[in-house]
Amino acid sequence: MADGSSDKAAPYLRVAAVIQERIADGTWAPGDRLPSRTELGDQLGVGENVIRRAQELLISQNILEGRPGAGTYVRAPFERRPLPRIPQPGAAGAVRGPAPAGFTGTWEADSTAKVPAPPGIAGRLGVEVGELCVRTAYELLTDRLPVMLCTSWEPMTVTGGTIVVLPEGGPYAGHGVTARMAQLNITIARVVERPRPVHVGRDQAQLLGIAAGAQATLIERTHYDTTGRPVETADLLVPADRWDITYDITLPPAPPGS
Repeated sequence: MADGSSDKAAPYLRVAAVIQERIADGTWAPGDRLPSRTELGDQLGVGENVIRRAQELLISQNILEGRPGAGTYVRAPFERRPLPRIPQPGAAGAVRGPAPAGFTGTWEADSTAKVPAPPGIAGRLGVEVGELCVRTAYELLTDRLPVMLCTSWEPMTVTGGTIVVLPEGGPYAGHGVTARMAQLNITIARVVERPRPVHVGRDQAQLLGIAAGAQATLIERTHYDTTGRPVETADLLVPADRWDITYDITLPPAPPGS
């Protein structure tokens, strides 16, 4: 270390400093995978828990990123992306699945039928707690890495026994809520979104390759039909360092003489 004061630092801080030095001198370049915690521990004479704390610190500082099942990598510069939340005229049908307009990545989805609605979801869907739903968990991916998470709930009283019961299965897989509901002669009349700031939990952070406790925006989105009935609700978890949430609102023309 550079001076005596650093020798008194907590072991994980000293390890974090070594990792930063190796990145700075080109030992590890952006996108490189770090050695395993066991290997790093052997090299630096510390335990795996010390390595883990050092890596978590550097992940929180956007120097490293964790990839579930793949290890820890030097973070490459991440291009922030716009996340438009209001469809523009003529854009109907342009967005498929959970992806925002203009998204060029892919997504993975896992649907589970007959999941009892928990209290918060039941309230948003206007159903009894425990009513059976289809729950679909999405991961939106860029360069095969998750960049946003979405969990969608649909009452089986609406879609059960139909060709659109699974959002990502059947002939209308990935077509989005509006197009799928149209196959049941249900017209989506409005969508309500409630964004609020959150800090991601450990499981969500591991999926996204960010630090536990990192800032994100949780968007609670609900689709309503022409009778005012909620037919789908979803939680979209948007990491704050990756997306610019954008509301582009078209105003009606001012009346003559105003």
